[in-house]
Amino acid sequence: MTTIRILSDQKEMPEIIRSAISAEIKRLEIGLKKTEKEIKAFEDKYEVSSEVFFAQFGAEDLHGGDEEYVRWEGELKVRERILEDLKRLEEIEYVSG
Repeated sequence: MTTIRILSDQKEMPEIIRSAISAEIKRLEIGLKKTEKEIKAFEDKYEVSSEVFFAQFGAEDLHGGDEEYVRWEGELKVRERILEDLKRLEEIEYVSG
């Protein structure tokens, strides 16, 4: 868990920072939905889970070849990064004073 202590002579600063972090969480959640949609499209097209794809498929196994392989793999990496960022932000504890 991450603890944030905000010391400021501006009374509204803690709420501004909380709002900014909250907005970033919402932005990441929107990005996650978009990424999940892209991943689902690949899984539906090839009728295979991403886990199986990543473990067993090569670019030669996809209709779109290298381009589709890189896109699918890229979406999986983006999802992983978003989930890590969300976890860190959602674990923040705010401390007054």
